Amino acid sequence: MRTVIQRVSEASVTIDGSVHGKIGRGYMILVGIADSDDETVVNKMADKIAKLRIFEDENGKMNLNLEQVSGSVLSISQFTLYADCRKGNRPSFSGAGKPDHAKKMYLYFNEVMRRYGFDVQEGIFGADMKVRLLNDGPVTIVLDSNTL
Repeated sequence: MRTVIQRVSEASVTIDGSVHGKIGRGYMILVGIADSDDETVVNKMADKIAKLRIFEDENGKMNLNLEQVSGSVLSISQFTLYADCRKGNRPSFSGAGKPDHAKKMYLYFNEVMRRYGFDVQEGIFGADMKVRLLNDGPVTIVLDSNTL
């Protein structure tokens, strides 16, 4: 499982010209799933993200987590996080999970984040989405379950 977490002041996803999900302060998370990912992997990733301390405290130090700032999550499925560009100029996505499995794990990830008490907005798996965000900092964190 791979994620890209961006600390945002606001973010939204538009599908077919209509806003489908929108948040204020929080995380915009791109979520990539591999076929080897299971609920154990997803739980571990969600726990790490929920506890990440990347919001500034009163001293300007990254010391607060999402819950401490009453933040929300915009979760976007993103198979392109598994792009392999080693051969040629056209990426291969063979490392990305098969759609049925990836969708199941993506939706499970969103549910786990909701269990932590977060408002989770999401895109539509497999849809053509337009994502807008105002990166705060900018702060962008890349997590790979193989290195957690």
